[in-house]
Amino acid sequence: MPKQPRAWQRMLSGRRLDLLDPTPMDIEIEDIAHGLAFVARWNGQTFGDFPYSVAEHSLLVETLYSRMNPNAPVKWRMAALLHDAPEYVIGDMISPVKSAVGPAYGELDDRLMAAIHIKFGLPAKLPETVKKAIKKADRISAWLEATQIAGFSVAESNRFFGTPNAEQIKGLSIALRPPAEVRRDFTRRHEDLLGQMT
Repeated sequence: MPKQPRAWQRMLSGRRLDLLDPTPMDIEIEDIAHGLAFVARWNGQTFGDFPYSVAEHSLLVETLYSRMNPNAPVKWRMAALLHDAPEYVIGDMISPVKSAVGPAYGELDDRLMAAIHIKFGLPAKLPETVKKAIKKADRISAWLEATQIAGFSVAESNRFFGTPNAEQIKGLSIALRPPAEVRRDFTRRHEDLLGQMT
């Protein structure tokens, strides 16, 4: 009988995360923050001396979501912060690669996201209206990233990501930082939101 391939990963916390059957018990925010702080967006194709990490992107998306939805419950702000959390183990694939991989990537992402949500007091599946609002913030974040650090022109970014409202992006600029700083800020923001949820 052929040996089953290993489908789990040992995390720095000591947890053993089964990618095929993840449970909330095996999710730790320190693992998420660490992993996301070291995963580069844009396949690393950004200007600067540090990669632009998924953790930094997640902080920006939560800021944008909060600006765009000032009366949203704290739990949905938490959902915005964690919107790409599964990437701490499966990495950040650019959209063309996701399309090429097919539905298997989405299924893996959904299983991990459900476990992460349950761990931190969110529903396994978000309401569609919340998902759409977070996606809108995500696209505005992509526009900012594209124009500020990924070499896209404003016209290109408008075409691919839509034109953001000037008030929504007012004063927001991207500064690339060492992963340890981003990891710390992501963890702190998560703790702050979690404290407000309880």
